Amino acid sequence: MIACAALALPAAVAARDASPPDDAIEPLALPQAVDACRRLDDPDRRLACYDALPGAEVSRSAEERARIELDEERRLAAAGEQGLESLPSADDDETPLTRSAMTREWELDDATDGGLLHLRRHRPVYLLPVRWSNRPNRAPFVDLPGAVAPSPRSINEAEVKFQFSLKTKFADNLVGDNVDLWAAYTQQSNWQAYNSVESEPFRETNYSPELFASIRTGVDLLGWRWRMVNLGFMHQSNGRADPLSRSWNRVYATFGFERGRYRLLVRPWWTVRGSDDDNPDIDDYLGWGDIRFDWSRGRHDFGLMGRWAPGERRGAVQFDWHYPLYGDLKAYLQVFSGYGETLIDYNHRQTTIGIGISLVQ
Repeated sequence: MIACAALALPAAVAARDASPPDDAIEPLALPQAVDACRRLDDPDRRLACYDALPGAEVSRSAEERARIELDEERRLAAAGEQGLESLPSADDDETPLTRSAMTREWELDDATDGGLLHLRRHRPVYLLPVRWSNRPNRAPFVDLPGAVAPSPRSINEAEVKFQFSLKTKFADNLVGDNVDLWAAYTQQSNWQAYNSVESEPFRETNYSPELFASIRTGVDLLGWRWRMVNLGFMHQSNGRADPLSRSWNRVYATFGFERGRYRLLVRPWWTVRGSDDDNPDIDDYLGWGDIRFDWSRGRHDFGLMGRWAPGERRGAVQFDWHYPLYGDLKAYLQVFSGYGETLIDYNHRQTTIGIGISLVQ
């Protein structure tokens, strides 16, 4: 008995020392990690997966552990040179213990697969109790045959803005072990909650269903990791009658790149024209796509979105800042300038500032 205890003590100490580092991007529970390893078909990948589990390093020699620690020190030194808190290790795509933000969001491997027909957050979910505009759109009319423009409305500079957005996966691994099919819905509303003259109306609500396929790429390009490309179709409308009706359809491709705590999304689109377009010149204001750049610094999350209409010298830029309050609840600041903050404002230029809370996982 004493001999067994003497043998078990060094193993327990080694298992404790082999725990995942504090800078791991996102730890998984041990049962989930073991299950993810078990589902790998390739024997070499499966063995490497098991080797990465907590406690697996107890069988490694002292020299091998020293080499691993040296590699980690070099990785952190490289991160410091680039101004990052951490860099993904070379085997981030091979172990379920650490996953990048983009891999988790789009469930690009078995370890992050959340199953079918479960709801997830899609675009940011937020509430801005105060959103202020320097130039409210008081006459959002459109020239249509026979349309009678309503009188200009009394619109307050300050209003409430909120958005919720959900997605679910309908199918996965449509081509080999790749290509997942998703559906999503986003709704954004602007509420004149402080406008007693107009009886506190909802000024604008935009509805955006979409369907897209997510394709894992995993290609290294100039120091960045090209994680995925999403190919999709989106409809957006405000559900109103003429002359305030706005709607459009578009097909798009979203290219996702990642480097440590930096994420880049490049999304070109093509407008699908109809015979009864409410806003046939929307491309002249919203352009042919957008680019989004997100990064983290400490507990702060930042985002910058930009779009440009070539030849028209029109576009928009938006800055986002999130700071954690409790769990997934974060303080949120949103600053927008340009055209198209909402569909009713697609051809109206303004600058808005909103502050509130967001739910960002």
